[in-house]
Amino acid sequence: MIPLTGNKDIRAWLFAIARNTLYSWYRRNNKTIPLSDFDVSSPEQSVIQMITDSQTAFSIHEILHAMPQPYKEVFTLRVFGELSFEQIGRLFGKSSGWARVVFFRAKNMIREQLEEKDDE
Repeated sequence: MIPLTGNKDIRAWLFAIARNTLYSWYRRNNKTIPLSDFDVSSPEQSVIQMITDSQTAFSIHEILHAMPQPYKEVFTLRVFGELSFEQIGRLFGKSSGWARVVFFRAKNMIREQLEEKDDE
């Protein structure tokens, strides 16, 4: 048994157990997970999916151009350079967690500015 030190979030551990239990049940019962159970047409598109639309891609590039550092560079390295968070963190002399947070904030900045443009 893994000892709990108090500095980890137990929810992640419990979710992993639940997910693996579900997968095991489906394997044991020779079942597949139907795609209809998942809402693949979520109203909140991810920023990466939006890049495939050329007009939206141009808008994202405009937003990126005006975005402050390090958000601009971390987002660019992650999406266009396809670097891992670990690699991005090493480039900046920071942790992979730092890179994740900066990337998440950059995505939120882009999403907010795109929503503002849509409202106009």
